[in-house]
Amino acid sequence: MKKIRLVGLFTLITFILAGCGYKSGQQPENLLPYEDQLMAVQTAVNSFRENSSGLLPIKTRDLETDQYIKYPVDFKKIVPTYMGEVPANSYEAGGIYQYVLMDVEENPTVKLVDLRLADTIRDINYRKGINGFGPVSETIAEGVYKLDYEKMGYNSDLSVQSPYSDIQLPLVATGDGEVYVDYSIELNRMLQDHDEVIEPGDDIRFLLTDNFAIVPAYSLPYTVDENNEPVFMLTK
Repeated sequence: MKKIRLVGLFTLITFILAGCGYKSGQQPENLLPYEDQLMAVQTAVNSFRENSSGLLPIKTRDLETDQYIKYPVDFKKIVPTYMGEVPANSYEAGGIYQYVLMDVEENPTVKLVDLRLADTIRDINYRKGINGFGPVSETIAEGVYKLDYEKMGYNSDLSVQSPYSDIQLPLVATGDGEVYVDYSIELNRMLQDHDEVIEPGDDIRFLLTDNFAIVPAYSLPYTVDENNEPVFMLTK
């Protein structure tokens, strides 16, 4: 049975999960991506930027950090000067969302990361074999694999709640041991619902970032095949 090394996962998630982040017993306001909260943070970010010669209220992260979690909002820089308190649904307030910035060079835009995705990935990392390897049950695409959950001690395959709909999304792993959420189902739905002109080789995750407040964090890049269906696009 083919195996892959489950290492380096925390380069994706430890900066937002200090010992497993959000709190238990959350109230509904901690769980929902309210538009007014997004707008309040966006206004505060814009004001901070205007008053600081273009600087942004973000935490410093490694240059290699995934683009969707690379620029977390640093609420210490904008609360209470630019907004009264941190949003109730934010990680800092015990909620499930990390507020991040996208398009920081041209148009800094506030978006959300659903931390429940990272929590499931973290659990998989804990369940890896004592030798540091995770068993693979099948090859999904070149360089992309399905993990053998039974051999890792699970009673069934793991999945995560999609931040975009009520469906469950599977998880995949790459040969270097990184675990990712597979957004193929949601991307396929977006391709069917939107008349976007996309060329093979284009990263199609913008279909999610442009249409939703929540970014497709912990994801591999995707493009389209000749049938305009989503496929993994691994860099060499």
